[in-house]
Amino acid sequence: MKLRVSAVQYHLHTIDSFDEFARQVEHYIKTAEEFSSDFIIFPEFFTTQLMSIQNEFGEPLTIDQLHHFTEQYHSLFTTFATQTNMHIIAGTHVINRNGKLYNVAHLFYPDGRIAEQAKLHMTPTEVDEWNMSPGEALQVFETEKGTIAMLTCYDIEFPEIVRMAKAKGADVIFCPSCTDDRHGFHRVRYSSHARAIENQVYVVTTGTVGSLQTVDFMRGNFGQAAIITPNDVPFPPKGILAEGEINQDMIVTADLDLELLYQVREHGSVTTWRDRRTDLYPDWEHFKVKTPAD
Repeated sequence: MKLRVSAVQYHLHTIDSFDEFARQVEHYIKTAEEFSSDFIIFPEFFTTQLMSIQNEFGEPLTIDQLHHFTEQYHSLFTTFATQTNMHIIAGTHVINRNGKLYNVAHLFYPDGRIAEQAKLHMTPTEVDEWNMSPGEALQVFETEKGTIAMLTCYDIEFPEIVRMAKAKGADVIFCPSCTDDRHGFHRVRYSSHARAIENQVYVVTTGTVGSLQTVDFMRGNFGQAAIITPNDVPFPPKGILAEGEINQDMIVTADLDLELLYQVREHGSVTTWRDRRTDLYPDWEHFKVKTPAD
């Protein structure tokens, strides 16, 4: 099976209304539609652009007010997904659940369904400055184009969680990201390559570019989209199907062939997934929390 994916290097800049945000989103989605993409991914925290809309006192909004846009966010991307027949990974959006803030990746299906995956590992800024809470469970998502997972930014730096996603059947890991400097960017980028090699999966990642000059902790962004493969003969030698120009407002597109993954898992130069030594180190199933009923 083949699928075409597009990854958006989303340009953050100050806006005055939700409609302005919607018009920018529409531009990227129409571009991906012109390429006949099956999936489009936006970056982590790209809806923080809505925080640049001023309140009645001329002040930017705060992170705990962002969830007030959730209904409009859902409506906007549901409409685009059904109209274009694309699967839209609409980056992440901050939601409020029972008084707690979560950084949640959203998958909008062409049939109108919405799936969610909360970020599982919180950075110090998310905890200390924004008082955000981590998600509590990993899911994978079945689509007509295969099984995927959504792991956000810092999540990709933890090998165990990607191994769990692969064990649950995911062939493509979508990784929306938001990094403010070269160090953070390269942590995510190098980790994405490692996870693709370890698990023989595709990783599709992208980040925010530009600046929100009035929004704390979103003033600097360093980002680049990349569509990453295992490093084996059927794939490009550097494991990169496509990548954008760093810090440019753009979208990149490439085709993923799932059959090639299945081939290298069985007959590749290396078979890293099959050759893991569970006799020496526990596999992911051994880390599952036992319940009193077990």
